[in-house]
Amino acid sequence: MYLEDVKKEDPEVFSLIEKETNRQKNGLVMIASENHASKAVLEAMATPLSNKYSEGYPGKRYYTGNQFVDQIETLAIERAKKLFNMPHANVQPHSGSQANAEVYFALLKPGDKVLGLNLSHGGHLTHGNPVNFSGTLYDFAAYGVEKETETIDMDKVRKIAEKEKPKLIVSGATAYPREIDFKEFAEIAKDVGAYSMADVAHIVGLILAGVHPNCSPYTDVITTTTHKTLRGPRSALILCKEEIAKAIDKGVFPGQQGGPMEHVIAAKAICFKEAMKPEFKEYQKQIVKNAKALAETFLEAGIRLVSGGTDNHLILMDATSLGITGRIGSDAMAEAEIYTNRNTIPFETRSPFDPSGIRIGTPALTTRGMKEEQMKQVGDWMVKILKDPENKQLKEKTKEQVKELCSKFPLNY
Repeated sequence: MYLEDVKKEDPEVFSLIEKETNRQKNGLVMIASENHASKAVLEAMATPLSNKYSEGYPGKRYYTGNQFVDQIETLAIERAKKLFNMPHANVQPHSGSQANAEVYFALLKPGDKVLGLNLSHGGHLTHGNPVNFSGTLYDFAAYGVEKETETIDMDKVRKIAEKEKPKLIVSGATAYPREIDFKEFAEIAKDVGAYSMADVAHIVGLILAGVHPNCSPYTDVITTTTHKTLRGPRSALILCKEEIAKAIDKGVFPGQQGGPMEHVIAAKAICFKEAMKPEFKEYQKQIVKNAKALAETFLEAGIRLVSGGTDNHLILMDATSLGITGRIGSDAMAEAEIYTNRNTIPFETRSPFDPSGIRIGTPALTTRGMKEEQMKQVGDWMVKILKDPENKQLKEKTKEQVKELCSKFPLNY
């Protein structure tokens, strides 16, 4: 029976877990940072590996009894190195934000100059936003997108780098729908004497499948989450060149963390193996096809999309083109069990809590097996709700349509 012991021990928690599982099964998860992990990944996280403390690294632990978790962590490390074609991997970081913090801690000193993407232009909080530790501890300068194209102008990035002389340049984004030129970022960093870091948390699966330009041959260090397009556990990973490997490892432990979560590391090892299969590449290709089909549906409905479309797994919609805010639009769709997130857009004029944009992603729907035909159908439902967000009858009708569609593309748990 599903979670039999949880149900016996704590029916209240069991009930809430069951409700959340059913929400995922019966709704359309279109939040770009979310996905549905395999049963194998989920099962690995629910093992007695969770009981084991293993401070240190394989073969160099501070506690005894690590002979088996050493083998698991080593397996995860070797698979990550092979998958990314990088000489060194640290599989202990707990999250993408923590992985970024650990790289900064390893390579920088407080007050050092860093260059990162502006949050409202698609960057992440840890890319130097002043409310975040990164913007507090380090002296971040920002690059952004051009107002006319809403894309990054690499010539402008170079000029900013030459002026600011940062010690580290961060590339990568959390809400940028176009390709990122990691090679050019690395060349700029080299020319100004900086380390180059690629935060590929969102597009990691696309990179591994060759659907997005790779960063591995060029950049000094890569950080990524292991969920999102990689479809593994909620966790993270750091990869780097050999010459900074010791510094990175010290930045993780003892710099920022104590004991790693070996049950999650086992799940990472599984998701790395899954990513080596031929069907993983086809899955990533379909993610992009689905995003493009969805974007086309929105454009045909007269909705403005940031940069005019997408090259990857996500779409950034300007909800104000419909006369509503991102919060109104995302909340209305959620009532029909279509889940997205409100998001700032470049040159945002509203508050982050009630911004102009909506971020939409296709990884989770693609995991369910949906293709372009379903994207157009889902896109039509979204358009109708966004154009009439107060229509309760429409939302109830759409909710039933969503449930029926989900039943045709069931999850495997």
